Amino acid sequence: MDSFDRKILGLLREDATRTYADMATHLHLSPPALHDRVKKLKARGVIKRTTVELDPQALDRNFCAFVHVETEGYAKDILKEVAEADPAVEEMHGVAGSSSAILKVRTHDAAGLEELLRRLFETGAVRRTESFVVLRTYLERGISP
Repeated sequence: MDSFDRKILGLLREDATRTYADMATHLHLSPPALHDRVKKLKARGVIKRTTVELDPQALDRNFCAFVHVETEGYAKDILKEVAEADPAVEEMHGVAGSSSAILKVRTHDAAGLEELLRRLFETGAVRRTESFVVLRTYLERGISP
């Protein structure tokens, strides 16, 4: 990956709706050359998918929490099933330490979090959870190119 690829990734990360012509002009490349580079980045798996960033407030999902989940033995597959079935779960990470997993959750209110916790405990695999409620987000971004 060269500096042009990194610049392309930066532009796409900033606004994936920009046209190839606009980005090509910005990078001093021809649109076909830019398109070819993007195609190669996708083929190599550098660009996994193109998506949009949604505003949680506009969707009435202002309540954000990180939930540390401690399980009885290895239960990440069970946790993953619950997480995938609940659109309030934005992320699930298997971790080392006292927790087995950490979930990032966005709901309308605390009751939505409580409902998710109930479903987790109903699996029989969860020993304990510890929830950290977000008061304010100061920085949130994905990986930089």
